[in-house]
Amino acid sequence: MTAKPDIKTLGSLKESGYTIKSIKDELRDNLIIKIRNKENVFEGIFGYENSVIPQLEHAILSRHNINLLGLRGQAKTRLARMMTTLLDEWIPFVSGSEINDDPLSPISRYAKELIEAEGDNAPIDWLHRDERFFEKLATPDVTVADLIGDVDPIKAANLKLSYADDRVIHFGMIPRANRSIFVINELPDLQARIQVSLFNILQEGDVQIRGFKVRMPLDIQFIFTANPEDYTNRGSIVTPLKDRIGSQILTHYPENIHVAKEITKYESSLDSRQQKGVYVPELAKDLLEQIGFEARDSEFVDYKSGVSARMSITAFENLLSTAERRSLLTGDEKTSVRLSDFMGVIPAITGKVELVYEGEQEGAEAVAQILIDNAIKTLFTSYFPKVEKLEKKDAAGPFQQITDWFLEDDGFIEITDESSDESYAKALNRINALDRIIEKYQPDTKKEDLLFMKEFILWGLSANKKLNKERFRSGVFFS
Repeated sequence: MTAKPDIKTLGSLKESGYTIKSIKDELRDNLIIKIRNKENVFEGIFGYENSVIPQLEHAILSRHNINLLGLRGQAKTRLARMMTTLLDEWIPFVSGSEINDDPLSPISRYAKELIEAEGDNAPIDWLHRDERFFEKLATPDVTVADLIGDVDPIKAANLKLSYADDRVIHFGMIPRANRSIFVINELPDLQARIQVSLFNILQEGDVQIRGFKVRMPLDIQFIFTANPEDYTNRGSIVTPLKDRIGSQILTHYPENIHVAKEITKYESSLDSRQQKGVYVPELAKDLLEQIGFEARDSEFVDYKSGVSARMSITAFENLLSTAERRSLLTGDEKTSVRLSDFMGVIPAITGKVELVYEGEQEGAEAVAQILIDNAIKTLFTSYFPKVEKLEKKDAAGPFQQITDWFLEDDGFIEITDESSDESYAKALNRINALDRIIEKYQPDTKKEDLLFMKEFILWGLSANKKLNKERFRSGVFFS
């Protein structure tokens, strides 16, 4: 942050060559500079490079108010907050003004009277761009007084003024956000009559407070966020308001696992000891993201509600914590994520998905198990041959040697949640056929990923009904 400019009076400001600029022009001019310099305006936003971000930049260049429309967990509020980086670092305002009056173009009675009385000696102060962001979550109990303002009886009594005097007005959030970015989240949840109160602010620049028609050409960049209207019966955006919003931009979920992994990596909050002490195979990361893709397509999950990217982020944090806890119990200094550790991500899944009736019947935990199995099933064919449901008689399938091992002498494998790395390796290395399968179909598997890949084969065959997998209180049992 650069130092606050050392200009403290209106006269000094005029001498400095300061000119009036609206917030929309600020955003536009600074965006033009960043585009020319090929700078990344929206750092940490992945998957929107060719869809949402160009449309957002078009809207800013067009000086539009914006509505970001999309399901939860699609970085709508993040995008809005990042627009502050396109504002000038410091702007002057009349000192003491409630609504950040521009010294060269005051709009409040207070600022006008101060400048008239003091002239070029009128005091000014400076506002940093980080203080020019206002956010309001739309809830049914939001009132016009909250957003626009109301008559303040205490102010009237203290100043000995009648209610007919406009100095008794207490400004709401929107006037106080003058020359700032103002975000209203979940706009459809705002009652229709409250949405109507925004009409004139967006179009004509005047507000009505308890019968006062106050002409205030407020300078605000409005950004609204909303879920698609069919998501909720609680309300929708009234048509005249929608008509006054310049650009509506549709957000979306990551389109592939690579982008989803980038988001999870960027957003995850991990302890440095977890990162050093727990190794995560790349396949485990892919599998974790695939769970989210499966949830968005699942018949048990309400697609209208969506599945937030936060599910993958919290699931990844849980996955590492599960492995870390096990290593603390066993005394292993370092460990690697196991597929059986994915049972530890179930709480992150159940808290993030909205179930339809069929899902409620299954139960949240059962649905989470199904999603994990489906993710394994989907990725399995990317690494190994497809498991055929019906095989020709006497024809040995690619996994015949593995299933034969389990048939001989009633073979089984037990992987407990708290077994040491040595015990875990010993259990999986009993099946020599797993090594042959990996050598044949995944010969480039890294040494540190081998055990995870072996367990993945067992889970894959279980998901395809070639092996039995039973979950018991302290582990997994294959037979």
